[in-house]
Amino acid sequence: MVPVSVITGFLGSGKTSLLRRLLADPQMGETAVLVNEFGEVGLDHLLVRKVDENIVLLNSGCLCCAVRDDLVETLDDLWSKRLRGDLIPFARVAIETTGLADPAPIIQTLMTDESLSPYYRFTNLIATVDATHADRQLDEHMEAVKQAAMADRLVITKVDLSGAETRASLRGRLTALNPSANQFESTLETGPGAAELLGLETFTAASKSDDVRRWLNAEAYHGAADHAHDAPIHDSGRHDDRIGAFSLVLDSPLDWTRFQEWLSLLLAARGEQILRIKGILNVAGRPKPVVLHGVQHVVYPPSQLPEWPEDDRRSRLVFITKDLSRTAIENALRRLLD
Repeated sequence: MVPVSVITGFLGSGKTSLLRRLLADPQMGETAVLVNEFGEVGLDHLLVRKVDENIVLLNSGCLCCAVRDDLVETLDDLWSKRLRGDLIPFARVAIETTGLADPAPIIQTLMTDESLSPYYRFTNLIATVDATHADRQLDEHMEAVKQAAMADRLVITKVDLSGAETRASLRGRLTALNPSANQFESTLETGPGAAELLGLETFTAASKSDDVRRWLNAEAYHGAADHAHDAPIHDSGRHDDRIGAFSLVLDSPLDWTRFQEWLSLLLAARGEQILRIKGILNVAGRPKPVVLHGVQHVVYPPSQLPEWPEDDRRSRLVFITKDLSRTAIENALRRLLD
């Protein structure tokens, strides 16, 4: 059976960066990748496409609540294409979840769906944890707690941006939350490799906490009830109703200086409400796309992709916000461009 690993972690914690680095490892050359995003326009698949061509974007909603059927259908379709020779025979599957994903229903689906069990085997859950924002995220978002508590591997990211005392405190908190998980530290360039993270052991709930087993049992119950009534698997209340996602697409190349000034003012005024911002930008005078990442008040140094991943060269910005409307941001950005 083909092993399946799931990479999860809260918004902006470095899932895509970790996946991109793992896919650059020669051991990962026969990997099919499924990328799930919460929002209207997917970007993360573009950031890993040039490393691994077997990319499928699951963009119809969040895996944990709206597209579990989509996940099963996609994995079935991948297997059919593998048998027909339409895909290079893949040796493993990696699934990157949205940052708001509750991993319990995803794991339950991978472990118990009868159409998947003859061909796939769920092996492990890897969770990225942002060293600079984790304490607040764990305090305020149950999704972050579940991601860390259920993981087999915990990758503490951005350790170069945090102090030793902060990291030690976070390690202790994660150990209390999930004593059985192996912990690793990473920066954008360095960290654990495929051999350390993608072991072939099979995930087992027996090694997890009472809370984890309770969450999985609850998903098993709800899943059976939904199927018994031929209802779609969807839980609109799983995420905070105050959280929203939207995207902005800009046709003209951006003036980089003016855009940076606008973004600095936006984050200074509204940073607490911006859980995540990411973008692929067409900057005037630059032939290569600029990649932007930010979490609340913090914007990380922009980087460039080696080339545009597709023919569409418009700038695309994705925001995940709390109590902040699309209109407020869009109007401010349009004023910048006028």
